[in-house]
Amino acid sequence: MGTSTSSNCANRSRIARGLLAAALAFPLGVMAQESDWSMGVYAGKYYDTEPAGFTQGRANFLEHYLVALTAKKTVWRSSSLPLTLELDGMVGLQNGVATLGEVAVAPALRWSGFPWNDTVHTSFSAAPLGISYTTSVSPLERGQDGKGSRVLNWLFLEVALSKPGNRSTELFARLHHRCSVYDLLNNYGANGEDFFAVGLRRRL
Repeated sequence: MGTSTSSNCANRSRIARGLLAAALAFPLGVMAQESDWSMGVYAGKYYDTEPAGFTQGRANFLEHYLVALTAKKTVWRSSSLPLTLELDGMVGLQNGVATLGEVAVAPALRWSGFPWNDTVHTSFSAAPLGISYTTSVSPLERGQDGKGSRVLNWLFLEVALSKPGNRSTELFARLHHRCSVYDLLNNYGANGEDFFAVGLRRRL
């Protein structure tokens, strides 16, 4: 009788431990699946050249600003290279010369194979083709005839830095660019808008 009771107690204990382990494993498994998601915030100032002009030191800044929330999802990882494909989106507010909202999304390739990553983990991301929509036409995007477009291509270049032992938090700098893709989307003659921004992002 005592042996049977002891055996039943042991079985119940094993079942309880199994249920507890499953209960703990479920949220951990969900977190692992969601680890490809990250969210952040960035802010920047308008400059009057395309990204190539900025990198060559030919940018002049104006009193026009962008504050944005951003989110990205890794959708593909190379099995042999430090290369990923991400889907990146933002929702922002521009203020200064004019006040307007902006929403944008683009696929981006991210390269993280840098030799100094043991000191500062670094990645470079480029999104040449996306779509951006503004709630009104910015005065900075109107051509000589006063016309402009709310919908333009979204391009960004980004460098992100994080601690090698803790990559859940990143500091990043981004060139945020709207354009007509050399007049393929319209021929109003305006460059679009460009912002140099810095931000902070955390992996979920």
